[in-house]
Amino acid sequence: MGQQQEQAAKVQSAKQTKPVAIQAGDRYYDISATETIAQETPEQEIVPVTVESSQGLSIYRHSASHIMAHAVKELFPQAKVTIGPSTEDGFYYDFDMENPFTPEDLIKIEKKMSQIIKRNNKFVRKVVAKDEAIRLFKDMGETYKVEIIDEIADDTVSLYEEGGFVDLCRGPHVPSTGVIAAFKLLKTAGAYWRGNENNKMLQRVYGTAFANESQLKEYLDFLEEVKKRDHRKIGKELDLFSINEEIGPGLILWHPNGAMIRKTIEDFWRDEHIKANYSILYTPHIAKLNLWERSGHLDFYKENMYTPMEIEGADYEIKPMNCPFHLAIYKSSLRSYRDLPIRYAELGTVYRYERSGVLHGLMRVRGFTQDDAHIFCRIDQIEDEILNVLDFTLFILKTFDFEQFDVYLSTRPEKFVGSPENWEISTEALKKALITKQLRYEIDPGEGVFYGPKIDIKVKDSLNRQWQCSTIQVDFNNPERFDISYRGSDDKHHMPIMIHRALMGSLERFFGVLIEHYAGAFPLWLAPVQLAILTISERHKDFANELVNFFKTHGIRVEADFGDEKIGYKIRQASIKKIPYAALIGDKEAQSATLTVRKRNGENTVFSIKEELLDFLSKEINNKL
Repeated sequence: MGQQQEQAAKVQSAKQTKPVAIQAGDRYYDISATETIAQETPEQEIVPVTVESSQGLSIYRHSASHIMAHAVKELFPQAKVTIGPSTEDGFYYDFDMENPFTPEDLIKIEKKMSQIIKRNNKFVRKVVAKDEAIRLFKDMGETYKVEIIDEIADDTVSLYEEGGFVDLCRGPHVPSTGVIAAFKLLKTAGAYWRGNENNKMLQRVYGTAFANESQLKEYLDFLEEVKKRDHRKIGKELDLFSINEEIGPGLILWHPNGAMIRKTIEDFWRDEHIKANYSILYTPHIAKLNLWERSGHLDFYKENMYTPMEIEGADYEIKPMNCPFHLAIYKSSLRSYRDLPIRYAELGTVYRYERSGVLHGLMRVRGFTQDDAHIFCRIDQIEDEILNVLDFTLFILKTFDFEQFDVYLSTRPEKFVGSPENWEISTEALKKALITKQLRYEIDPGEGVFYGPKIDIKVKDSLNRQWQCSTIQVDFNNPERFDISYRGSDDKHHMPIMIHRALMGSLERFFGVLIEHYAGAFPLWLAPVQLAILTISERHKDFANELVNFFKTHGIRVEADFGDEKIGYKIRQASIKKIPYAALIGDKEAQSATLTVRKRNGENTVFSIKEELLDFLSKEINNKL
């Protein structure tokens, strides 16, 4: 069989599997390009790309975004189109509209999209000269497309047309609009053109698309569960935290319930760090500006730092990081090789400027507390220290019921400090530690921080969503910048290695993740109220008070409800508050001292004496259940 016959057979096979595109080498093409590829590069293998693959689904969703833009232009001819990429979960398109889209508008756009899909218009690619494309979009009044084309270096650009709608796009696309089987528009939001707050605010429409209706329904059900678990919603319902615009966006107020959970997390964190031979530190919230110049933060993080303040003729900066303070403490004494490793840990609150458009509850804030630590060690200790940190990280995360992790090794970015040789040494040390621990990982090229490579550990929550929490970073840069050293066994001065690490990331974000992971139903050891004491009538109050005092004395967090409401109402209130256990106190309990305890899941258990319940609760708390 000749090469062209083989290619024809591959094309026929591709048609049978109903691909959305094809792959040849490392590039993706429209299905209509199969014959061209077969003629021009017959040595290239043509592989069908189906919607079941991640790349195929991305192409499928990008085509859906074009259909959405077509629908918007038919319904709102005055709208100007900008960009409409696919995303991890769907797609969006940004439009320049005088008035924001309404929920009713989304229904109209969906209906119009369905009509365009039924028309089964073919997606047709055309390559034109850049000047011709500029004239075309100028005539159409699409000024954003003209701006994009102006910045393209090539002499030609590719356009896609379906059913009279023309858009600038590299492609590829599905063969026709009829291929899109299941889609849904989800929401609208404002978005600055090119993400720059100095540019015009555009209207962004988000949507998603799947290969069939059952997959779409499964995803929409998932979104409903995400909505129920939204930490902002649960935070308000359980009175955990708030954000007050009068105080400032991105600044968290921890309410008593949230503060109790935070205290519990902090106590656990400190106790475990002391067991692991860390020294606990506290450092200031501001420092002279030249400290941040010396550390390099002013060069690399200036856009995320606040405006300096003048104090007695000197410029001070509110801290975006804790590391320079830890370096200063290290440098405050002479160090010997026998002293190393030195491990410093701090729950240090830092402040970074985040644009208001990206602030999001606890997940993206302007003031947050890092569970920060810095380890100073010799070069021969670096691998053992990284291994220890990996063990410690997994222990902490598993204690909070995270069992699945995605691990990434981030390598040298384009903008970096330090020598390439030191980068190589530290990257290899991180890699070797991951291999030793048999942790599967992916390389994240160029995503290291400016001073060194790093390991990022992302947890998967109960909905299988990925969250960035832990990071381990090797730093050759700051020890050199701050001129720190230790006296070696050869009686000479040597520079130590510095390892930055955070296990939970920030307490604010980690708390937000925990709220959504547990859906607000915190395990007993974390619950702000662990036991509710509920009376059936006024005559049971004395015995109930005795119980409250007993459990409080033994460290159980108790809430009493001795009100006049019926017991059913009190039980519902405890359930709404997601209190793990509620003791119901009536005549039988008051007379016999037995305790009927209702679990959060609705089950009842009888304890013969209060000490038996205390033992039960204490074991669950001590086991972090």
